[in-house]
Amino acid sequence: MEYEEIIALKYHPEIAKEVLRTLLKLPNVHKQFIYYRWHLINADPDDNKFVDCAVSANAHYLVSHDKHLDILKNVAFPKLVVLRLDEFKLILSP
Repeated sequence: MEYEEIIALKYHPEIAKEVLRTLLKLPNVHKQFIYYRWHLINADPDDNKFVDCAVSANAHYLVSHDKHLDILKNVAFPKLVVLRLDEFKLILSP
């Protein structure tokens, strides 16, 4: 999992695993099953997991600053709205 990999870069791998286990126990965290792999991101295939998860979850938005996801603006189906964090914050603000 991406979170575990990133945390393990700075901390011991066991700490990364424990952080992930703790996150998965939170009531507002949902583990999403991926039904289909779309393979939409060719520049960085590792990013496809985020796209696949968003599509499977029927997410309204995919929030990211990853430039590789910009290609999704030209994909008609499945349609995903990719927002930067500042754009997403504006949507959430009253």
